[in-house]
Amino acid sequence: MLMNMKELLAVAQRNHFAVPAFNTSSSMILRGVIEACHEKQAPVIIAIHPDELSFVRDSFIASVIEEAHTSDVPVVIHLDHGATFEQVLRAIRCGFTSVMIDASRMSYEENIAITKKVVEVAHPVNVSVEAELGTIGNTGKNVKEGISKVIYTDPALAKDFVEKTGIDSLAVAIGTAHGIYPKNMKPKLRLDLLKVLRDTVNVPLVLHGGSSNPDEEIAESVKLGISKINISSDIKEAFYRKCREVLKDDEIREPNAIYPPCIDAMKKVIYHKIDLFNDADKVKCYK
Repeated sequence: MLMNMKELLAVAQRNHFAVPAFNTSSSMILRGVIEACHEKQAPVIIAIHPDELSFVRDSFIASVIEEAHTSDVPVVIHLDHGATFEQVLRAIRCGFTSVMIDASRMSYEENIAITKKVVEVAHPVNVSVEAELGTIGNTGKNVKEGISKVIYTDPALAKDFVEKTGIDSLAVAIGTAHGIYPKNMKPKLRLDLLKVLRDTVNVPLVLHGGSSNPDEEIAESVKLGISKINISSDIKEAFYRKCREVLKDDEIREPNAIYPPCIDAMKKVIYHKIDLFNDADKVKCYK
């Protein structure tokens, strides 16, 4: 059941659950995500970053579309952190039903300008638009690099930004960072800020970098109004940790022998995130 993000998150917002956006960059990860969400009857967002799209190539999107059409759960195909107008256009042409334009590191005026431009081309073809305000921290390609500074989302600017751009969802910076946190880092969400943001803007709110935050904080953020949570590192870590274990056996070389246990290991993490986000058994809300 293929739909866009605006349609998907409107239901989530009304029913107080968050839809997981799982970054998907291979057919094996796609299979595991779709299977797990079918088993849990959980709506899902297939998120693909521009770097991931460059790796899997445009032809991969046809497979994702086919999986969505044949699935009995609502599915959105979403461009994660599109950095340029050209990346957004590529995604729309490929068949994505939702795009994110992330100009959060630009000036406020530049962020508004490029976001409005994306909305103007996306909405006429029924593609929803997510943008970001504030800057979400990053653990870097190597988690030992540490976390860059988080610039928290200002509620007054958020209200102005939503009104001026016409976006369908807003990624907010309330204390998360992308990637797996270093062991000495104790992330903490600004739930007080989230309450204000939820009372200030009416579009669904998105939490990026939700892989390593404490479960109790994530669950509380859903109760307070987060409607979409991005997960990438956690599922990939489970998948590839199991791959390394399986490949210790030098005699195994066939994909159908290597990958099934890796998919199963990843699915355990997916089940947990679905339950944590109150997303399980929510397909019924779309009928």
